[in-house]
Amino acid sequence: MLKKFKKIAALLGLAALLSSCALTLPVNATSNPVGQKVGVSKATGYLGVLFFDQDASIQTAAKNGGIKKIATVDIKKTSVLNIIVTYETIVTGE
Repeated sequence: MLKKFKKIAALLGLAALLSSCALTLPVNATSNPVGQKVGVSKATGYLGVLFFDQDASIQTAAKNGGIKKIATVDIKKTSVLNIIVTYETIVTGE
């Protein structure tokens, strides 16, 4: 009985470690046309606070996409048990 319980507990623990959650939220929109260009900037942190000098800013995302006029800004947060957290800024425009 104890062996079965250990196996079930191990499987549940493995499932929890492999589970993740992703959420994309709109942050801002302007009257500029959406256009075809998309820029992305990303920062990955550990334990929710250790980001080690990464940049997920709107300015960096616009620069990465070659965007001069920003139309929309979205933020995507992906979390694996809040141990590994990734913030992604997605900018569209011309």
